[in-house]
Amino acid sequence: MCSRYFLDADGNVIAYTFSVPLNEHVRRRFNIAPTQEAPVVRKGENGAREIAMLRWGLVPAWAKDIGVGTKMINARGESAAEKPAFREAMAKRRCLVPATGFFEWKATPGRKQPFAITVPDRPLFALAGLWESWRPRGGAAVETFTIVTTDANDAVAQIHDRMPVILPRESEQAWLDGDVATASALVKPYEGAVALRGVSRVVSNVNNEGPECLADAATEPGAQGELI
Repeated sequence: MCSRYFLDADGNVIAYTFSVPLNEHVRRRFNIAPTQEAPVVRKGENGAREIAMLRWGLVPAWAKDIGVGTKMINARGESAAEKPAFREAMAKRRCLVPATGFFEWKATPGRKQPFAITVPDRPLFALAGLWESWRPRGGAAVETFTIVTTDANDAVAQIHDRMPVILPRESEQAWLDGDVATASALVKPYEGAVALRGVSRVVSNVNNEGPECLADAATEPGAQGELI
């Protein structure tokens, strides 16, 4: 499961890395949480890539209430092509979710220790995502997204049995353009190196959004530091 991630990169870097026009609404975020807006990269109406600000927590077009999205912040990649909530998006509306890392919590005696998980050789990378457009009765359309997950690789498995799908750079276009079979083949644990670092428990509160969310856990009494 991925319930929190961060994007410590400004709009210019994101635009350059993903070959998209600059979006003035993109800013550094240190604790992105469900129901909040965050940038995704997708194919626009003209077929070119664009950055769009979408609400995290996918709401299927047929849903009666936007609250459904809180239960759909992740889509299991192994079954996304069959699940009613995700199959249309898996077939037609895939996106890239820019990230510089994500958080997971490890249970320890008397506390849960948050860890920031990053890719050492890729300061900015893409998580596999799906997006949808939902319209309430008589209201304006709301665009939402979910992060696709898979089995954890050996490093992340120290904390959790699932992880978001981290797309290799050379596979990003295939995720956006490929057919369902091509996209499904990209749903697998990340094969490159990842780093896990214990961070401050301030990140556990969704109201905390500053760089202190990435502060080293070693500054807190009884905290754990790096696992690997």
